[in-house]
Amino acid sequence: MFRVPLIVATALTIAFGGGILSALSMLNASVGFGAIEVAGWRAFPAAQTASADPYAKAHRAKGGRLLYGSAEGLQFTAYRDKDGLTLTGTCSYRMSGRTPTARLWTLYVADSAGNPLDAGAELPTAKNSQTVLRRSDGTFDITISRTAKSGNWLAIPDAGSFQLVLTLLDTPAAASTGLSGLAMPVIEQIGCGQ
Repeated sequence: MFRVPLIVATALTIAFGGGILSALSMLNASVGFGAIEVAGWRAFPAAQTASADPYAKAHRAKGGRLLYGSAEGLQFTAYRDKDGLTLTGTCSYRMSGRTPTARLWTLYVADSAGNPLDAGAELPTAKNSQTVLRRSDGTFDITISRTAKSGNWLAIPDAGSFQLVLTLLDTPAAASTGLSGLAMPVIEQIGCGQ
């Protein structure tokens, strides 16, 4: 007597559960389509515009993040160094070069979800264009490691992988015409277990 309703209830549970899980996995997998990648840095220039695809809009709504408009800025993330190795807290890195033209830029260390990491009380986990020390030609070096270094230094916790988030504010790179020929800083591993 309860056999048919039980089969129907099981089928509906599997169908709805599978649909919800597949939608959530797609939202967690990508910010959307149309990513650009420059020297290991990845950005989604259309993710915050009115012409964004439905996945990008849903990802933005799910994360509760306020993203920049196409004329306001562009956010780049880097998960790997120049050799393609995942950035991890047990290694030290040097980020060198220059950023694309921008009125202001910020750089911080984040977890895989994009949340800023805390390396400890009063340790620098972020830099910006106003506080970074530069050479006379405008280039800079930032050391990213667990232990303190002289010059520009970002502290990272020693547990697990991380990403670097570089946000360019009021930049021509945010316009579709500014995306070609960008010069991005290079991230290289300078040692592990230090």
